[in-house]
Amino acid sequence: MPDPVKAGRRRAGAPSKGDLRELKILEVLEDLLAVKSFDALTINDIAERAGLSRASMYFYFSSKQEALVALFARTVEALREKSRAAADDPAPPRDAIETAMRRTRDRWREHGLIMRVAIDQASTIPEIGALWTETAEIFIDAITAILIRAGAADHDGPDGAPAVARALCWMIERSFYHASAVSREALDQAAETCQVVWLRAAGIEP
Repeated sequence: MPDPVKAGRRRAGAPSKGDLRELKILEVLEDLLAVKSFDALTINDIAERAGLSRASMYFYFSSKQEALVALFARTVEALREKSRAAADDPAPPRDAIETAMRRTRDRWREHGLIMRVAIDQASTIPEIGALWTETAEIFIDAITAILIRAGAADHDGPDGAPAVARALCWMIERSFYHASAVSREALDQAAETCQVVWLRAAGIEP
């Protein structure tokens, strides 16, 4: 299977006809997941919607699982970039937290469906599990950096910034996962609640 991270990155220079066709396949897959479960979806469904023969489809992706990995890689790459930016944000901790939460919420607003599907498939598609774990670690590093700048203790104990950051990261993931399946309003509320928890963990009055 191709490197999932490379699969999600835009190639340098003008895209070729093949690049555009691959992008079309991924867009089709995301559209289909809005009306059909991943388990029920077939490679033929994707090929037909993309205007390709089954044989042509296999030239780009050998399975629907491989296509999902590529789609998820492309989706989480923006989350990785935003998390790295949060870690380096020179703004006061309160502002950095608000910015990080807004950016994360916006990504879930735009691609919540594909993120939920991928998370559901992570236990059976190792490449997706690895991508999500790596993305979470980048976000955990960003949360840790902001907590330390806010005065949190930098040690390995249960009340140290790294441990608190890890708990915050997975709380945010679960909260956004469930809220994004309900409505935009529920996602907004979840983001506000997670922001309050993060601020309090940083010793900042919400």
